Amino acid sequence: MLIAVTRPVSPTLAQCELTHLARQPIDVARAAAQHADYERLLGSLGAKVIQAPAAPELPDAVFIEDTAVVLDEIAVITRPGAASRRAETAAVATLLSTCRPLHSVGAPATLDGGDVIRLGRTLYVGRSGRTNNAGIEQLRKLTAPFGYSVVAVEFAGCLHLKSAATALDDGLLLHNPAWAAADSFSGLETLTVDDREPYAGNALRVADAIVYPSEFPRTLERLASRGLRVETLPYDELAKAEGAVTCCSLIFEDKP
Repeated sequence: MLIAVTRPVSPTLAQCELTHLARQPIDVARAAAQHADYERLLGSLGAKVIQAPAAPELPDAVFIEDTAVVLDEIAVITRPGAASRRAETAAVATLLSTCRPLHSVGAPATLDGGDVIRLGRTLYVGRSGRTNNAGIEQLRKLTAPFGYSVVAVEFAGCLHLKSAATALDDGLLLHNPAWAAADSFSGLETLTVDDREPYAGNALRVADAIVYPSEFPRTLERLASRGLRVETLPYDELAKAEGAVTCCSLIFEDKP
């Protein structure tokens, strides 16, 4: 069974960490409604949605992807690059401990899950303001015994590597080449975003479908032209907090 772990929108969302976007008013009720639509869509695609405990005091808690990297064999609990977000991991670790053996990233390493793209047994990890060299190396050591290779990727202009590229299938990336060079993903096919939609590179693969924001119609046409099944939903309010569709869930296969 496919599991999707989510976390409620915090009433303090407007106090979120921001790096590349200017702060603007956030309608928290609308953000929560968009998140509820997102959870319903995940459920309609066959995922069992499990909510981690609400954390009203943690503005960014809804962006649960950054707290863990869940693989087939283990879950790696991260150490987020923003100090204000490190308290998010404890409740997520407790929940994931029922699903996977846990390993943790420790200081001085930092690692955000939003910087990790998994394609088969390869983990592409973005070196960023949130993920440092020590974090990449610790992830490499933790996952190597299970046959994973880690490839460090340089990128610029956005918060996380998954802002610049995401997996549409195991051999195809949706990609903004202005933020991450195509040769960082040697051997993979890339589908580029429309250059008028720089934030359009974040898509979430769920079973045989792609969950995608409705705010990027030009890139959406490119996805549809490839014959991909794409399910859209509004995501603009959560995007004001520098979030995207991958950010709000941890998706993995349950183990019998």
